[in-house]
Amino acid sequence: MGASTDGGAGGTGRPPAPGDPMSRALDEVLARFADAARRLARRAGLGGDDVDDLLQEVRIRLWRALATPERIREARALYIQRTVTSAALDLIRRRRARREQPLDIEVGRAEPATPTGADRDAEGAEFDAVVTRAVEALTETRRVVVRMYLAGYKREEIAEMLGWSEPKTRNLLYRGLAELREALERAGVTPRGVR
Repeated sequence: MGASTDGGAGGTGRPPAPGDPMSRALDEVLARFADAARRLARRAGLGGDDVDDLLQEVRIRLWRALATPERIREARALYIQRTVTSAALDLIRRRRARREQPLDIEVGRAEPATPTGADRDAEGAEFDAVVTRAVEALTETRRVVVRMYLAGYKREEIAEMLGWSEPKTRNLLYRGLAELREALERAGVTPRGVR
């Protein structure tokens, strides 16, 4: 799949450049919801740079999930609000996880060779790239539903946020997940619990 003709990157590859239609759409939506995001961040105990990180994470999630300037501009307030809330919770969890990881260092003691964090990160990035390519190969309506599902939204929430009927959403989700599973299996990736 090539880059979209709407000036954005279609949710994959490099982020949209400042001034292109995708970037302008993201700027417009974030400008409308920035104050609400800041209030949520303060209530959650985030401050300063955390708020900027939160807004950037929301921007990335909208770009990846909605993929076109039109979809971003048409996103319902409830969808944006839930995206902000989800991003804030993930940010808080990451901060807590970093604080809780003990540093286990002993001078003069050799550690056995195990995959380093960088190796695990590289494997995770490779897996993410395979999944992203498989999701991008889906038809647009299935792609949107599957992205939202993989982001943690329930089927009913997806239907409500997109303004679709529950049967339409269910149908697109099931067919999209079946296609995704087949694509991953062809790529040599077997989802957990599937044999």
